[in-house]
Amino acid sequence: QVQLVESGGGLVQAGGSLRLSCAASGRTFSSYVMGWFRQAPGKEREFVSAISRRGGSTDTADSVKGRFTISRDNAKNTVYLQMNSLKPEDTAVYYCAADLGVVVHTTPDKYDYWGQGTQVTVSS
Repeated sequence: QVQLVESGGGLVQAGGSLRLSCAASGRTFSSYVMGWFRQAPGKEREFVSAISRRGGSTDTADSVKGRFTISRDNAKNTVYLQMNSLKPEDTAVYYCAADLGVVVHTTPDKYDYWGQGTQVTVSS
């Protein structure tokens, strides 16, 4: 089992940047594919980005491609989401998730563990 704690959310103006972190504890971090998802009020949880166990492969949603970058540091048991050129439509609660598997999935049902989420608000 793994416990996930997100941090780094906040209020930022459009065009600004934030860096989210997700710290993991418990079972070996490098055993997990890690993903970021987000959920805006009244909307379903949607995929943002995911990274393979050793970081060699990533997948990113078209809506954030070129603006958001996922990375991980297995020595620090942490996955990051660098968010640049933020837009008001990026406003959501951002969740970190872990999948004890091999494939980099883009759907929430494939992930086994979730953090509590961190709020990101982008003002226009």
